[in-house]
Amino acid sequence: MKAKLDTFHRRYQAALLHHLKFGTEVSLETARSLGSDAIAAGLQTLDLVKIHEQIVTEVVIPGSTAARRRTLIKEAGAFFAIAITQIEKTHRSAREATAHLEKIIESLSQRTAELAASNMDLNLEVAQRKAAEEALRDSERHYRHLLKKSDHLQQELRRLSRQILSAQENERKEISRELHDVIAQTLTGISLRLSALAKDAARNTKGLDNNIAQTQAMVVKSVAIVHQFARELRPAVLDDLGLIPALHTFLKAFSDRTGIKAHLTAFAGVENLSPSRRTVLFRVAQEALTNVGRHAHAHRVDVTIENRADGILLRIKDDGRSFKVDQVLNSRSNKRLGLLGMRERLEMVGGRLTIESSPGAGTTIQALVPRPTTGAREVRAKIPIERTNDTGATHSLLS
Repeated sequence: MKAKLDTFHRRYQAALLHHLKFGTEVSLETARSLGSDAIAAGLQTLDLVKIHEQIVTEVVIPGSTAARRRTLIKEAGAFFAIAITQIEKTHRSAREATAHLEKIIESLSQRTAELAASNMDLNLEVAQRKAAEEALRDSERHYRHLLKKSDHLQQELRRLSRQILSAQENERKEISRELHDVIAQTLTGISLRLSALAKDAARNTKGLDNNIAQTQAMVVKSVAIVHQFARELRPAVLDDLGLIPALHTFLKAFSDRTGIKAHLTAFAGVENLSPSRRTVLFRVAQEALTNVGRHAHAHRVDVTIENRADGILLRIKDDGRSFKVDQVLNSRSNKRLGLLGMRERLEMVGGRLTIESSPGAGTTIQALVPRPTTGAREVRAKIPIERTNDTGATHSLLS
């Protein structure tokens, strides 16, 4: 019986779909034939109702609009009416069969519509749940990514902190060595000469003036060394006279120390920046020039301060050896601390740092500092365009 029911189910479904697609008289004849076959297979009215209802709700209606569903249900009902008439005629009179058939069709149509609506609601709920689950998975992946990134940044911060502490300790060691090797020895020499002078003054004054002059020279040398240390730690001229004189002084000392020709071209309005911004620009130039003197093997370096629409631009360009910027920034050595320190200083005042380095073109470092929010009157200095000193350092001011 089950095999006959399955076979009839497949035949009925194929005939119904053909009728809904083409709507020919042949398909209605097929419905009559199916009704007779249902009687031969021993099927009752309720059996055919269940088969028709299952096919309509599971095969015909899904994916259709509300208007299309009503049309399909109506056309399928016509097909069903032809098929079931054969069964009804077998058990009832024609009038009773017709009345009973109309009730069945009406009930079937209503139930089919309800089932279709319920099925659509269920599908919508399933889709919403799937969307919510996918959004939850995306959120979990996003938070896992953020957590991993945060962990990486924490490790990077700890590594940088250790490198900074190590660099500070090395600087202290270098200052301590300089103080011991230069100033302490000079002061010791002064003390010994003063002792000798005291003895010579008691015995004989011959050559006393020469010894005093030599001792004074040692004192002057010691004072100069102390001043040099003070300038390197914090140049007083930066606070007293401004950024441009401070850079000129530093460039002169840089050229004297390294033999590299240095040229400064500056926009006078840079002095309108706040002390903190001018200090940032000075430290960036100081660190960049220190790197040039240590690593670039350059012959010339140009320092330019320009007035730009988006702020004040400091550019340091040398003609020395290039380096791989990404490799240095991503390394774990202390060599990158200078570049990271420059970038950090600029970010503190809302600025940005760009570094370009290529073989044959040297290295160019650009530091852009935004304009102050409070509009200050720009300085228009009338200064000679260029001044050259004996060391090869030149200084230009753009008014």
